Amino acid sequence: MSKSKLEYIWLDGYHPTANLRSKTKIETDFSGKLEDCPIWSFDGSSTKQAEGGASDLLLKPVAIYPDPARENGFLVMTEVLNADGTQHVTNSRATIDGDADDDFWFGFEQEYFIMDSHTQLPLGFPIGGYPGPQGLYYCSVGGRNTHGRELVERHADYCLEAGLNFEGINQEVACGQWEFQVFAKGAKNAGDQVWVARYLLDRLTEDYGYYIEYHPKPVKGDWNGSGMHANFSNNLLRTCGSKEIYEKVCEAFRPVTREHIEVYGEFNDERLTGLHETQSIHEFSFGVSDRGASIRIPILTVEKGWKGWLEDRRPASNADPYKVAARIIKTVKSANIEVEA
Repeated sequence: MSKSKLEYIWLDGYHPTANLRSKTKIETDFSGKLEDCPIWSFDGSSTKQAEGGASDLLLKPVAIYPDPARENGFLVMTEVLNADGTQHVTNSRATIDGDADDDFWFGFEQEYFIMDSHTQLPLGFPIGGYPGPQGLYYCSVGGRNTHGRELVERHADYCLEAGLNFEGINQEVACGQWEFQVFAKGAKNAGDQVWVARYLLDRLTEDYGYYIEYHPKPVKGDWNGSGMHANFSNNLLRTCGSKEIYEKVCEAFRPVTREHIEVYGEFNDERLTGLHETQSIHEFSFGVSDRGASIRIPILTVEKGWKGWLEDRRPASNADPYKVAARIIKTVKSANIEVEA
């Protein structure tokens, strides 16, 4: 008789920025399969998801991964349900169009700052001052400009051991700022993997006296903010071979700029200023290889004959990938374009 540790992970009810929550369930002779993960409950009154008089909410398992930090451990991503089994209002995963989910592929570029819990500053920032200006930190090597590599490398190993489709890591433009990339076919699948990757990163910081700052502009002044760039495609974008179709899809985003910004992360106005590789939050633009645009058309998409993907550069680092994916899918579908047979 074996015992397994199932870590149930969910998003709480804090608004507009949800937090990760988790707790451990011990199961006997567990198969390791999603279908054998039971629905569990939690106290929603402690997570801003229910009142104390009726606090029981349900956790429905939706994805499972091996837990690289625990013997006989599993990471179980869940959706929050009401006690009667209906979708809870905070269940952002459920807002993704199920009919379009599999058609869309997403690659998220998650930027973040590693913060020292003692100083409350990004790694590399001296108390009462600043490190050298931006320029030498991006993709740097060596102790002068590179900070936090041990944590970042362990996180990459954990994500790979967990079976996430983890695509890479690099130090970013600001001091103490890093990025990882996750790609998945299916919008819900992509969102699940980003949240589990965030969970593993957050949990690792407990070993170092660090914490992860997902605020899109934690350091004011001439420092890059943090985004979660959303690379996306569907069958139309992967096969159309048409500049005109790409431009029509991009134009579909223009009249709903506000609707996108509303779900692209809290405090994003501090990041989307038109500086530091961003477009202004008050403007919309798209362009080939333009990192100052709202939507970048990658040069590889053009070189492959207008068959590829688009990158929405506006989502903030603290955005919910489920909400971002749901809104992008809705807008792309609104263009009402079909590939001719």
